Amino acid sequence: MGRLLDNINSPTDLKKLTMDELMVLSQEIRDTIIDTVSCSGGHLASSLGAVELIIGMHYCLNAPEDKIIWDVGHQAYAHKLLTGRKDRFNTLRKLGGLSGFPNANESEFDVFTTGHGSTSISCALGMVAARDLEKASYKVAAVIGDASLGGGMAFEALNHTGHLHKKILVVLNDNKMSISRSVGALSKYLNRIISAPSYNRIRRDVERLLKRVPRFGFKVVRAAKRLEESLKNLLVPGMFFEEMGFRYFGPIDGNDMYAVVSTLKNIIDIDEPVLLHVVTKKGRGYSYAEDVPEKFHGVGSFDVKTGEKCSPAKETPDSEMSFTKAFSEVIVDSARTNEKLIAITAAMPEGTGLDRFASVFPDRFFDVGMAEQHAVGFAAGMAKAGLKPVVAIYSTFLQRSYDQIIHDICLQDLNVILMLDRAGLVGEDGPTHHGVFDITYLRNLPNMTVMAPKDEEELKEMFKLAVSYDSGPIAIRYPRGASYHYRAESKRPVALGKAEILKNGKDVTILSIGYMSGICLEAAELLSDRSVDCEVINARFVKPLDMETISKSVLKTEKLFTVEEGSVHGGFGSFVLESVVDKIPKSSIMINIGIPDRFIEHGDRTVLLEKYGLSAEKIKEKILTCLK
Repeated sequence: MGRLLDNINSPTDLKKLTMDELMVLSQEIRDTIIDTVSCSGGHLASSLGAVELIIGMHYCLNAPEDKIIWDVGHQAYAHKLLTGRKDRFNTLRKLGGLSGFPNANESEFDVFTTGHGSTSISCALGMVAARDLEKASYKVAAVIGDASLGGGMAFEALNHTGHLHKKILVVLNDNKMSISRSVGALSKYLNRIISAPSYNRIRRDVERLLKRVPRFGFKVVRAAKRLEESLKNLLVPGMFFEEMGFRYFGPIDGNDMYAVVSTLKNIIDIDEPVLLHVVTKKGRGYSYAEDVPEKFHGVGSFDVKTGEKCSPAKETPDSEMSFTKAFSEVIVDSARTNEKLIAITAAMPEGTGLDRFASVFPDRFFDVGMAEQHAVGFAAGMAKAGLKPVVAIYSTFLQRSYDQIIHDICLQDLNVILMLDRAGLVGEDGPTHHGVFDITYLRNLPNMTVMAPKDEEELKEMFKLAVSYDSGPIAIRYPRGASYHYRAESKRPVALGKAEILKNGKDVTILSIGYMSGICLEAAELLSDRSVDCEVINARFVKPLDMETISKSVLKTEKLFTVEEGSVHGGFGSFVLESVVDKIPKSSIMINIGIPDRFIEHGDRTVLLEKYGLSAEKIKEKILTCLK
């Protein structure tokens, strides 16, 4: 007998199944997700927890006519399996394969390409407003997790939704918040009553009738609503949402297929904002992920039988150290002698390496949740009060704090240290997670200093410099993983605004920044075999630039190639050209090499570097072509 999943090619096929068959299907989907992610890596725990919820939503809605909008989207693997992509699911997160997140270019069932949190309600409400203006009738549902709900954008959207009072379904997938404690018999009983179509039909009819009664009608309606709200406040944690203009239902067990489907069927046609609160268990159905869900949030390949990570082939001979680990070590060491040093992150203590700092200095560590704007504003307040805050956030997520960086930090010229992890191409997580825009959005800000280390030791030295610096904000950008295997022998101290010459040469100047310095050294070795003598400079600083060193080299070679793992438009190379154009001969060759003006797909980082011209071989070819 074949699997039920084999016969599911679209959500329409779900509607042919019985409830018992849906439960069997949920286990088949879990098995498929576990088997696939154990090989490809990905977001396992959240996807396992949301299986019944996703099945239930597709069972009760009619996608793609009805719109389901995912927040972040890392929980949506079951959604992919149910929407015609099961035969390609083994390509998950591989170059040319399925994205690890919803992707509008991949399927009509993916309404938005997503990867950042707190966005779904705003986008869904926009579609609802457009639907009503166009006199259409499709349904719109936003699915948001408890962590994303803590973001300011989500609260702004909730507030506006309540104000517009349009028909929309918001599903809160809660797997951690304290508001989930009210799950129990009374709560279930009450929600069966208040979600029943007959209850809501009678409620509307009675309201309409009472409002016609002169003088007293509206008072009676208000009194009845207060009674209902008081009862619900005693038994369920929904008053916050009710006050914002939503009809609140829940919490229900989001891993109980019967509860999910029956509740959705009852509330799906209510003609006002509805919030359904479901409680799910991260890692559901895989004991290792259930026991330690944070370990299986974003995971590489692992052994299904033991839950242990597979030993990856080392990226470099010395990949035991990584940039993140180097930062983790240096901030703890620095904090031992500097009591003013404070660490802040936005729901990423493990990913940024601050978990060790949190364990050693718990009173000086702050995880603000998925609220990057608040993290930067919070740091500004600390700096203004005389502390030395360090904000560690992935490059792609710091984009969300741009106004706070400008207004709260740079304008005030405050000494905040921004540590931008995952700068450059991050690999399998794709365009929503690549950190390729940070140089562009930071280098043009007054008072801002921007650094990028070539290796882990240089990161430590840059951090020490940042801690000793007291003249404004500093940003240090560094990639995921370890530095390139080609190491320079020089260990020149890091001085403010000073580059270092990694290799002397007379024919070509290669000016690199950060991780690309090692690759550029290897490219220079390849070019030497073609009788091209390259001078390789590690800029170290995006801002301020070491114009003395750069100009001197270009005056000698009259050929300048900048190389960066960032957007070539408006990035490091553009800044260099703006700065040197009137200081070197007009006949000089000046070429920028970097990430092209497009969003880069997901795939192995090494493969992406090769594809977009940032491997040693590709840089060699580019330089030879230009010299010809």
